[in-house]
Amino acid sequence: MNNRLKVILFSVFLLIIAILSIMGLSKVKVDDFHKAAIVFVVDSSASNQKELPKQIQTLKQLCSMLDPEDHIKILRVSESSYIIYEGSPQSSAEIRKSMDKFTQFDSKEYGTAYGLSLSKAFNHAVNMKKEGYIPAVVVMGDLENEGEVSKQINWNNLPDEVQKIKEQTQDFTMMFLYASPEKLDFVKEKLSPVLGEDNLIIGTETTASKSLRKFLNAIGR
Repeated sequence: MNNRLKVILFSVFLLIIAILSIMGLSKVKVDDFHKAAIVFVVDSSASNQKELPKQIQTLKQLCSMLDPEDHIKILRVSESSYIIYEGSPQSSAEIRKSMDKFTQFDSKEYGTAYGLSLSKAFNHAVNMKKEGYIPAVVVMGDLENEGEVSKQINWNNLPDEVQKIKEQTQDFTMMFLYASPEKLDFVKEKLSPVLGEDNLIIGTETTASKSLRKFLNAIGR
């Protein structure tokens, strides 16, 4: 066999390999990336101050695991509720400064407006869905209902509210971290029938880190 024939046969072999590789790659399903919008509800009330540093650290940990194209909003909740940060989860310096400045204890405030904060978080979730994001809400705090009743969570109405948000967003996840096991169990009873096991995640202080991985799976990470 002369050299010219060897070159031709080797070229044909390489061509066959290339064709087979292209055909194989065409059959590989590439998962579509969907950017997520996470709305954090962070309890800065008096009853939660002791656990707040750990919760802030967990929030930062979760942000570091998100994609730069994702978007977060942080709602500070005490007697009232309002946004203290919104933007990229990768802007660690801005997140740290916002948390340090706006989650400090204010002796003039009494109560925890969890109900008000969740209503705001749900509105943000719906709006972010319209912008093309997969929405989720993460609640960090002891879930103590204190202060003005109108601002507290109405647990009888909450499942219906979550159901409406789910219908509007199609893909909605909630995570509750750092409350007592009794309160988290209560959340599970109320919201599992609506969100299911995969899209309702709870975690105590000891299981918070493990819950983050389950949360990331729920939002497609």
